[in-house]
Amino acid sequence: MKKVEDFVRTIPDFPEEGIMFRDVTTVLQSAEGLKLAIDSMIGLLDGVDFDVVVGTESRGFIFGVPIAYALGKPFVPVRKKGKLPCETISASYDLEYGSAEIEMHKDSITPGQKAVLVDDLIATGGTIEACTKLIEELGGEVVKIVFLMELAGLKGREKLAKYDVASVITYEGK
Repeated sequence: MKKVEDFVRTIPDFPEEGIMFRDVTTVLQSAEGLKLAIDSMIGLLDGVDFDVVVGTESRGFIFGVPIAYALGKPFVPVRKKGKLPCETISASYDLEYGSAEIEMHKDSITPGQKAVLVDDLIATGGTIEACTKLIEELGGEVVKIVFLMELAGLKGREKLAKYDVASVITYEGK
């Protein structure tokens, strides 16, 4: 039986020398790989009590929506600044060169709601850390954070130390 990592393409020296780029598109391009990825991520939520799935643009949408659908939960999108049409709250986070800002609708999380965050990859953890701040600002509680892949060498999990974090695949490098 194949594992999810069998569907992940690794591209050496991209985007720069010494980096092993983990390409999720090959998972998505395979019906078997996609089903295995979604099912594996759902498996990480076994026994977790939650109300809503929150996903970050754009690959968090790809994995979060089918998880929400399969588990009968609503889905909340977190987008780049300026992409949501109603009143929003925002959080900034640092990138390798500069910073970025994400937003979510003010009415997307209600006080006391338990949220699961979903994304394809944890690297430095900045995006998801910003997302946790938005959920908590609206009175929600982050009860689990689920990733398909984790680049352990970038230590993103350290930024999320106070949360329950799980990854289907962990790569030791960057």
